[in-house]
Order: sequence, then structure tokens, then C-alpha cells
Amino acid sequence: MFKHILLATDGSAASDHAARLAVTLAREQHARLTAVYVVDPYPYLGIGEANPMGLNAYLSAARDHAAAAHAKVMALCNDKDKPVDLQLRLIEDAGAVVGILKTAQDEGADLIVAGSHGRTGIEKLMLGSVAAKLATLSPLPVLISR
Repeated sequence: MFKHILLATDGSAASDHAARLAVTLAREQHARLTAVYVVDPYPYLGIGEANPMGLNAYLSAARDHAAAAHAKVMALCNDKDKPVDLQLRLIEDAGAVVGILKTAQDEGADLIVAGSHGRTGIEKLMLGSVAAKLATLSPLPVLISR
């Protein structure tokens, strides 16, 4: 049914659960899997110009975190009996939702899998929800795991 699954990962426990689900689906469907990690550029917009070392340190730490998140997904895909065709993507020039949706479109994905932190109340209102925005804005099916 699905030929190309895009996994949105951020290295959190919620995205680890989504990764296990996406890898299982990819394995069962004989689908390709693309794991995308989006480095949010917004914490340093404007500040980075005044303090380029701050921006560089932020990007370096974010790239390290992305590599660790991608390594978790690679480990799940590397089953010698049933390996999953995995591609890794790191997006640094867009916010999370836009980066995920653009990557899904560019890569020709037909399903997006993302984890949800399960925030409620004021925390959800203040922090927003990437998963909810994906489900609302995506022209593709979105599977949200908790």
C-alpha cells in the first residue's frame, strides 16, 4: 500500500516510538523510509548576527543531536534478515512543519509518520504541536503515534 514512508524524528521518546512504528510499516509494506530531522532556525534568528559563535554552537549541537536521532533509526532498519531501505535527511533552512512537508513532497513520500508528545492544556497552547499541524496541513496521510 505505501511505497515511501517519511519519518519525522527529533530524537525524543515520542519520535523513537514513531520510528519503531515507521520501520515496522516499511518492513511489512516493502517500502522505502526517509528519516528527516529538522533543525529549527528560529531560536537564533537575529541573535546569530550579533553573536555568530552562539549560532555556530547551536547548529553544531543540533547536528550532533540529529546524528544521534538518525543513528537510532538506522539501528532499527539494520535487521540482517529484513533490512529497510533508509535515506537520511537533515533540514536546516525551515521550521519543523514546513521542512517535513517539503521533504515529503520532494522525496515523493506517500505517508508521514510522526510522534506526539501528548501535551494538553496550556502547554499545548503555548508550545503548539508539530504533529497536529502536520495532520492539518499535509496533503498526504499522516500517522501520529503516542
